[in-house]
Amino acid sequence: MTLLLRAAELSGHTGPDGRATDSRASDSRAADSRAADVRIADVRIADGRVTEVGPALPRRPGEALLECRGGALVTGLCDHHLHLHALAAADRSVACGPPTVRDRAGLADALAAAPADEHGWVRGVGYVDTVAGDLDSAGLDVLHAARPVRIQHRGGARWTVNTTAAARLALTSASHPGVERNGDGTPTGRLWRADDWMRARLPNTGPPDLAAVGARLARLGITAVTDATPDLDTTALDAIGTAARGGALPQRVHLLGVPLGTPAPEGTTAGPYKIVLADSDLPDPDSLADRIRAAHTTGRAIAAHCVTREALILLLVALDAAGHRPGDRIEHAALVPAELLGDLAARGLRVITQPGFLAHRGDDYLREVPTAEHPDLYRCHSLLHAGVPLALSSDAPHGPLDPWSVLAAAVRRRTPTGAVLGPAERLSPRQALDALRTPPEAPGARPPTVTPGTQANLVLLHTPLATALASPDARVVRHTIIRGQLMAE
Repeated sequence: MTLLLRAAELSGHTGPDGRATDSRASDSRAADSRAADVRIADVRIADGRVTEVGPALPRRPGEALLECRGGALVTGLCDHHLHLHALAAADRSVACGPPTVRDRAGLADALAAAPADEHGWVRGVGYVDTVAGDLDSAGLDVLHAARPVRIQHRGGARWTVNTTAAARLALTSASHPGVERNGDGTPTGRLWRADDWMRARLPNTGPPDLAAVGARLARLGITAVTDATPDLDTTALDAIGTAARGGALPQRVHLLGVPLGTPAPEGTTAGPYKIVLADSDLPDPDSLADRIRAAHTTGRAIAAHCVTREALILLLVALDAAGHRPGDRIEHAALVPAELLGDLAARGLRVITQPGFLAHRGDDYLREVPTAEHPDLYRCHSLLHAGVPLALSSDAPHGPLDPWSVLAAAVRRRTPTGAVLGPAERLSPRQALDALRTPPEAPGARPPTVTPGTQANLVLLHTPLATALASPDARVVRHTIIRGQLMAE
């Protein structure tokens, strides 16, 4: 069956390519004012691809018709860094941090009201120390001791368990290096980057169903995702592959956590190999260079988790020793000193960053990050100006999933209280949209356009594009089309 979209607004790019010469690297206001090629046209889709674009295309017998009424039709959005299974698990967890929970009493109430899973466990997410301090088992016992509780810090790297949970996990005899201990050797209840270890000791419930996540992504206009979870095991890979092949995840799925030498599950693709540079345990340059070489030898680029200046400098040193490969990328790039912008560009590195954190955590950054480093936080405009390919993402569930709120954060850079963090790093609305539309295998490249022959991964908006970008909001999405199929509302 074919689909004819009648009277859609189509718009071209604001420049000739996706690097420093196009709108994403030029003055933001001037770039948007020069947006060219806006026109109203009909678009025909058949066999999952755009087949015709033109004025007043005749409707064929039996062809489905969708009246666009001048609403913008753009190529689909891509979330270049999220965590699918964690996102699904977060939907069945209790929120333990702002804006839902802001203080100790609120956390105690939330835990008391939280339903347990079928094995009696309570799972909390999104905790931040401003709620009830640096929680350990004893502190969590005061809030909720009756049932086993585990709470994930909003950064994703730390879990805290109460005494009941610690006993079930046998923390006292645990040998995992991420199990934090007091000076006398007793566990504190804090576990650092120990997800796999903890999962192996929890009741086996299997990976969470991804159908609700796939539907939610489609409603937001997201037609492709990159799962950035490192070191995916066979169970996780099989579950994601099954969801992608069966349609529970209709989006194109790109995976950073496929182990070296392992093929990606059918229905997905393997991206660069994820390497986490944990701030609490940075490797030495030689060891990191060896890991990079191992990935490059298999034909894969690397995707390095870098949050601090120290991690970024270490990565650059190791890459110079190991050699660079097209497609090497930096995840987060939360702090980038100005003097390193040229180094990133010269090495051909791509940056995948999350300005949505400014809208959710910006006031914390103002308090906790030295004032001199504020301009370095989640850079966007200066990266483009330096010629670094830039893609935006959510890091969901640790950051806001909604790409329209990510777009707004990149444009406004406002904290929850309204302060502006790094005004010079603002993107224009069109620059931000382009950074959300680049292909998963080439983040920061030129976004595709609605032209014959391209795969029909499209988003139809209720309004013209200029109207949608003036006030970014997910409610502007009218329909999402993935591989030529109109997704259910």
